[in-house]
Amino acid sequence: MTGEHSADQAGRPDGGLPDAATEAFVTHRNLLFTVAYEMLGSAADAEDVLQETWLRWAGVDLDGVRDRRAYLVRITTRQSLTRLRTLARRKETYVGPWLPEPLLTAPDVAEDVELADSVSMAMLLVLETLGPTERAVFVLREVFGLEYAEIAEAVGKTQPAVRQIAHRARAHVAARRPHGDVSAADARGALEAFRHAVETGDLQGLFDRLAPDVVFLGDAGGVKQAALQPVVGYDKVTRLLAVGLPRIGRLGTVEPAQMNGHAALIVRLGGDLDGVVAVRTDHGLITGLYIVRNPAKLSRVEQETAVTR
Repeated sequence: MTGEHSADQAGRPDGGLPDAATEAFVTHRNLLFTVAYEMLGSAADAEDVLQETWLRWAGVDLDGVRDRRAYLVRITTRQSLTRLRTLARRKETYVGPWLPEPLLTAPDVAEDVELADSVSMAMLLVLETLGPTERAVFVLREVFGLEYAEIAEAVGKTQPAVRQIAHRARAHVAARRPHGDVSAADARGALEAFRHAVETGDLQGLFDRLAPDVVFLGDAGGVKQAALQPVVGYDKVTRLLAVGLPRIGRLGTVEPAQMNGHAALIVRLGGDLDGVVAVRTDHGLITGLYIVRNPAKLSRVEQETAVTR
């Protein structure tokens, strides 16, 4: 049962208008989901966090709540931090590389550049390199613009400590972001080259777009075939693609989509959804090529998920 469903059931027993707690939760639900998703990289876990947030919110005396949005974000953040510890244990035994769960997003998400950047596959992978508290502070401050006092309450730290954590997290993320100009056109061009390679068997156009230090990550969760370690470097990645792409061309199709606020491709084999392809570009070249094939992570690929700030 999702948090949204729970909130819908929490209206007046006579079926009338929802109560104040339900109304506030529904109003901010998409925001809360986005906070949880950016902290966890998993839509399924974000939904669980929303369920837990609702259960706690439903028991709050609203007369003592000055800012309902901030209070809800605080509950969601705390539940996300708890969930991150569970995820960390799960990832220790995960088969192969772990990638965030792709989300089909509405076109208007791409228009909010900061939001689109924050939910992109590339950024979520950068956020994975932060500690839980650093990740929470970075997301709440840099993406959602919360004041340090609000963040301090959410993560259980003093304001001076939160300022230090925010500074450290910003520097960490900046060092791992692409260093050149990143444009939507570069990503679309890279994915079009991927699509052309699949459909025609001419791989050179795609190979010409790969950076010397390109990294390929394939997340199949041990359920489907995929490289069990990151594949690093032009030579190794081109050899891998030379084997894999003709197979897709023989058995399936690729189609453009917008995932996590950015251009992506949906792969179908025999008409069935098989995976999502996303890229990271830097100075016009592909530095990251990501393919999610784990069926458990593809539930949000064919129906839009609302994300917002």
